[in-house]
Amino acid sequence: MTETASGSVARGGKRPRKGLKMKRIFTKPGVHPYDEIQWERRDVVMTNWRDGSINFEQRGVEFPEFWSVNAANIVTTKYFRGAVGTPQREWSLKQLIDRVVGVYTKTGIEHGYFATDEDAEIFDHELKHALAHQVFAFNSPVWFNVGTASPQQVSACFILSVDDQMESILEWYKEEGVIFKGGSGSGVNLSRIRSSKELLSSGGTASGPVSFMRGADASAGTIKSGGATRRAAKMVVLDVDHPDIEEFIETKAREEDKVRALRDAGFDMDLGGKDIVSVQYQNANNSVRVSDEFMRSVEKGGDFGLRARLTGEIIEKVDAKDLFRKMAKAAWECADPGVQYDDTINDWHTTPETGRITASNPCSEYVHLDNSSCNLASINLLKFLKDDNSFNVADFVKLTELIITAMDISISFADFPTEKIGETTRAYRQLGIGYANLGALLMATGHAYDSDGGRAVAGAITSLMTGVSYRRSAELAGVVGPYDGYARNAEPHKRVMRKHAAANDDLRTVGSMDAKIHTEASRQWSECLKLGEKNGYRNAQASLLAPTGTIGLMMDCDTTGIEPDLALVKFKKLVGGGSMQIVNQTIPRALKQLGYQQEQIEAIVEYIAEHGHVVDAPGLRLEHYEVFDCAMGERAIAPMGHVRMMAATQPFLSGAISKTVNLPESATIDDIEQVYLEGWKLGLKALAVYRDNCKVGQPLSVGNGSKKEEPKAAAEPEVKVIEVNRPTRRRMPNQRPSMTTRFTVGGAKGYMTASSYPDDGLGEVFLKMSKQGSTLAGVMDAFSVAISIGLQYGVPLETYMSKFVNMRFEPAGMTDDPDIRMATSVMDYIFRRLALDHLPYDERAALGIFSAAERAAQQRGEDPAALQETVEALAQSAPIEAAKPKGEVEQPAQAQSQELTLESHQRFTADAPLCMTCGTKMRPAGSCYVCEGCGSTSGCS
Repeated sequence: MTETASGSVARGGKRPRKGLKMKRIFTKPGVHPYDEIQWERRDVVMTNWRDGSINFEQRGVEFPEFWSVNAANIVTTKYFRGAVGTPQREWSLKQLIDRVVGVYTKTGIEHGYFATDEDAEIFDHELKHALAHQVFAFNSPVWFNVGTASPQQVSACFILSVDDQMESILEWYKEEGVIFKGGSGSGVNLSRIRSSKELLSSGGTASGPVSFMRGADASAGTIKSGGATRRAAKMVVLDVDHPDIEEFIETKAREEDKVRALRDAGFDMDLGGKDIVSVQYQNANNSVRVSDEFMRSVEKGGDFGLRARLTGEIIEKVDAKDLFRKMAKAAWECADPGVQYDDTINDWHTTPETGRITASNPCSEYVHLDNSSCNLASINLLKFLKDDNSFNVADFVKLTELIITAMDISISFADFPTEKIGETTRAYRQLGIGYANLGALLMATGHAYDSDGGRAVAGAITSLMTGVSYRRSAELAGVVGPYDGYARNAEPHKRVMRKHAAANDDLRTVGSMDAKIHTEASRQWSECLKLGEKNGYRNAQASLLAPTGTIGLMMDCDTTGIEPDLALVKFKKLVGGGSMQIVNQTIPRALKQLGYQQEQIEAIVEYIAEHGHVVDAPGLRLEHYEVFDCAMGERAIAPMGHVRMMAATQPFLSGAISKTVNLPESATIDDIEQVYLEGWKLGLKALAVYRDNCKVGQPLSVGNGSKKEEPKAAAEPEVKVIEVNRPTRRRMPNQRPSMTTRFTVGGAKGYMTASSYPDDGLGEVFLKMSKQGSTLAGVMDAFSVAISIGLQYGVPLETYMSKFVNMRFEPAGMTDDPDIRMATSVMDYIFRRLALDHLPYDERAALGIFSAAERAAQQRGEDPAALQETVEALAQSAPIEAAKPKGEVEQPAQAQSQELTLESHQRFTADAPLCMTCGTKMRPAGSCYVCEGCGSTSGCS
């Protein structure tokens, strides 16, 4: 534990104050942390998913050898500062970390955080070691801005305020625009604005908050277009007793009806389509702020009063159950609105004497005062799992102390988008420490995500993290003073600390792992209360659980935030280009922890690699299936499993949790009502849901397009006796129609010539990929002859398809074919292309192979089979040209991304948008989405 001591460092030239005595965690005296790392040079080249052109290139960048290609690519493209191609451009991770940590250390010295120069050096070295080894990461604005000529903005989360005045509303538009321009997001509660059922002072009727939302949405959409790569992330909240609440609830659902109508009328309503901009209210997440009074009325039945904004009098009564039903129905239709539990949030509020908590940031994890901000950092939990599968509690405690110290220092040098936000943040110093890789940690240690054991581990870790954070905050208060607003909020703040400690006392342990963590958490909370009583606290808020989108990829995390694993297999990028599908590395470790022998582990892993799930895996016991349950797939975690995990951690968080509870397409409105009701009963602060395929403007679901075979009517099987003769070769005529395709797979170029019989059917394939006389050229020639002879002897093309599609070897990766954006090998590409050119739609659909036009047709809600009929009609007059439908305006290629390939393999769908930067399908990260290809996010950093 870090100590405090009298130091010689003066703050602002005044009397000497106490400083922190730092202790080493990972580093050694006299050894710089970089010197213990094996560094290597790499080339980062990113291509445009639309046409294969290079849109980013930086060669010779330097990273630790244990960093993945993906993590290095994301840091290079997102966080390195300086114009590309100039000497000023950063080229090494050392430079990036030095730029950031240098400012933190310098500021800490200037403000009297350290007892001696040696303590400052320890802080500097430990921070650099932890960041270089991916033990934790600051949120993206830190990497963007700290140590540059730009404003030193370190916060990713902002909350604004709006009053019932036109000047305030226009100021809201302006402040949002400034925040969006900087790449961050904000939230606001519009409940102070008079409803459309109230009068203005002039005698006219007020417009109401929903009308003003329209203007803000248009502004956000415009700024989004200027930013190009990420949407303007925002949250709009309305209190459940606002007279316009029904209009607010149904706003986005009505727009979804508009999308369907326009789509059916032939407008382009696809994501990124030219006509989707006519749809309103799509740039914000909407949430209803519900009270305990309302939720009790829902439970018992009865009326609930809607109140005038100026007088507070009830101007209308509604049936509470009916209003709650409308909320659930709208969420069922379009995923909005979510809910925020107002009384629960404010019962855990440390500064109520300053003001109520009325809103949140876009992803709902930051809930605090209006006109405030929060900077985030997340810990990589898997880094604390030791070889014996125990959790390294001591190092976790020390690292948490280090991070809280650094985060608090950052407020001292930070810049803010508005002066009001700056004043509030400096006065209350809100921090947001959290973690990632919880799902991977649980699986690796043999804990099912939806189990008492899994929840006990998660609760204990969260309690320990927050307990250490507030204990450190109390130590900082003794060194550099409590936050400015502490004096007036001392009693409520200490009350909330006691509530956290009481929740820790109530935590029931299940196994030895969580018991040890809980023991230390109890000690930390005891010390926290003692020091807080003496010193006060430096920070009004300490912890929350953010999505950890881009920074999760930066740390090579298998899972983000509090989320479980998305799937059991994933793609790994390779040095030099290409990728390969691998089974998550936590699975062998989990199997070993569960007692399986090496031979059994290898067999189970091989089965998972082939099938994508564990059902019927050889030798795997049924009681262990749940350990490998994921967010999607064959054994998806039930919606209430997600809610229960949130409830296990919420009592130990200052803020809330960014997480969307996914429901299957078959979920009902009653199911959503139950989730919202249970969230309230279990003490959550905020909750959002998403029902699969509830939106029209969403990407193609590969697994959903294929039709299952209808069961055949019971009948006596027809028995045929077939006399098998020796196959005869049907030679190709001297003149035959053919088509030559030039292709590129993972940077390797080649040519394929496919010849057909004049009447029907493919009969010959020739491939060229290297210089004549080379080994590769000889192998490809031999392969071409073998395939061609097989086709001429009657081997169906479908047979070759089943053998060669999804075959994996290098070169692999992005192609230049709009129909096949990703290929796992040259053979995978060749036989997918042959299938598209020569097989009917039904046979291809069973294999999950579609053209870009067919995928676009599915997205428009049309039948791709009808498109195939058009193709076949064209083929009667021009058979060779029929390989690709003519007269069809080809849509921009929907990326046949790595994740889409996985989904087809595993028969599940990740309902997420395509990245506007690289075309890869994004994956959920809390309430947002993150692109694993380039690190772009849909909102939170």
